[in-house]
Amino acid sequence: MSETPETTPPEITPEAVEAAVAAALAAFAEAADTAALKTARTTHSGEGSPLSRLNASLRQVAPERKAEFGKLVGMARGEVNKALAAREEELAALELAARLEAERVDVTALASHARIGARHPLTLLQEEISDVFVGMGWEVAEGPELEHEWFNFDALNFDVDHPARQMQDTFFVDPIDRHLVMRTHTSPVQVRSMLERELPVYVVCPGRVYRTDEFDATHLPVFSQVEGLVIDKGITMAHLKGTLDHFARVLFGPEAKTRLRTNYFPFTEPSAELDLWHPTFTGGARWIEWGGCGMVNPNVLRAAGIDPEVYSGFAFGMGIERTLMFRSDVQDMRDMAEGDIRFSEQFGMVV
Repeated sequence: MSETPETTPPEITPEAVEAAVAAALAAFAEAADTAALKTARTTHSGEGSPLSRLNASLRQVAPERKAEFGKLVGMARGEVNKALAAREEELAALELAARLEAERVDVTALASHARIGARHPLTLLQEEISDVFVGMGWEVAEGPELEHEWFNFDALNFDVDHPARQMQDTFFVDPIDRHLVMRTHTSPVQVRSMLERELPVYVVCPGRVYRTDEFDATHLPVFSQVEGLVIDKGITMAHLKGTLDHFARVLFGPEAKTRLRTNYFPFTEPSAELDLWHPTFTGGARWIEWGGCGMVNPNVLRAAGIDPEVYSGFAFGMGIERTLMFRSDVQDMRDMAEGDIRFSEQFGMVV
């Protein structure tokens, strides 16, 4: 069977090879971008291109002339591939330059707009907590973060061999004989309040504290606490429970409530772990450990010069980071410390 005109291999001549090369070089030169060059490459260098069909015609060439025509076609294909590579590099450089120009930013120019930031959710929550107690007639008390060991431990009835006094738990400041520590809780503010204020005392004490904890999803070496202190005549555990229930309902909704489990703390007696009934917790309502509380230990009252036979009081404390975690479903505490504005933007101006 004879071959049809469409499938008959073209005859290899110098003129045919030169024409195929010229057409390819012209197409490459005319390509305005890499997409157009890709089309030209398929047309003039691909499987069905004129040069590929001429190369296939070598099967029909007489043996004594195959070397001659093979060299002719091979050199032509090499010239086309070299021109294609050069044009690809040229167009890629032009497109990169155009993209860089389009994305160019003059760092010396004034910004055309200011990005709206966001206050940190811990700050917002701390202020909301303070507002709850100010609304009850309490005062907000503050104190130094670099504290004397007496305020941080001794006045709070910590024994001299208590584990919290060890360097593996507390940041001591050199020289050690000055007895200065980075406060491990905001309780020193309670001691200062009892020493400096007239009785009765109703204060809430938010602030930053320091412990030698690991930096992980549930621990930070620097974090925030809020503590409350009441010293007055006739104060009982019932006043503490009522205060905590009101606090929980404001933060977590009208169905929230608290319960107390017996525990031990040096600065309160009796002492209790504070659990919160979280009605809107992700995954379903449940009890969650929230903090600690109890009646102020008489030894703490005596250290502040208050007669425990006349006055009594209660105290409580909880972590603000922990409160934010299960109030707003934050899974990793490190997000609160890394300073990424995208984290704070989720909360806007309210928590």
